Amino acid sequence: MEFENVAGSTAIQLNSTTPYTTAAGDQFTITTLRYYISNIKLKRADGTEFVQPDSYYLIDQGIESSRKFSIPNVPIGDYSGITFTVGVDSVRNVSGAQTGALSPGDMFWTWNSGYIYTKLEGRSPQSSNLNGGIIFHIGGFKSPNNTIRTVSPAMNNNMIQVREGRTPEVHFKADVLKMFTGPNTIRFAASNNIMGGPDAVKVANNQAAGMFTLDHIHGN
Repeated sequence: MEFENVAGSTAIQLNSTTPYTTAAGDQFTITTLRYYISNIKLKRADGTEFVQPDSYYLIDQGIESSRKFSIPNVPIGDYSGITFTVGVDSVRNVSGAQTGALSPGDMFWTWNSGYIYTKLEGRSPQSSNLNGGIIFHIGGFKSPNNTIRTVSPAMNNNMIQVREGRTPEVHFKADVLKMFTGPNTIRFAASNNIMGGPDAVKVANNQAAGMFTLDHIHGN
């Protein structure tokens, strides 16, 4: 699985001097972009599923190697669907210090006993923050501000064909512009410093509605 972070049709570059523009017309640049992908499931045409155990991956735009990973021990077969969670399930949020992608770091709120599922930081001339900063820390697993979202990107009649000695590469695009448009329009003049809470729910709902799309499959 490979994740390519984009803003519309433009590949994301951290600290770019050329701003991206939201659907509402706000401009912004990005200094940090990270998000968790977890609980990956592959669905066969007959409806049965392969569930990858302990699947937690931190995608970091600043670390190229993090944007591509392999799922081991997938049974041979044809898979017509894929589902994954954007974030970290509630059980792991309350399990204390962990290892690997879930190691405590700057994607974990010790004060809130939980993970930040998506972190986007940067600047916007529309932001009223000091130096035009924008901070979007999307997290929270307790009602009514639960921001865990599970998505099943449309396969568009593509099939993931797992065979002996052949490893398909499933390439997704993650469009950060979709964080700010969809069910909810996010404007940086009003929303520029989100750390959980009801505004994070709005962004999470936007993410679930269209941030992740299947671009192509190599190696079938």
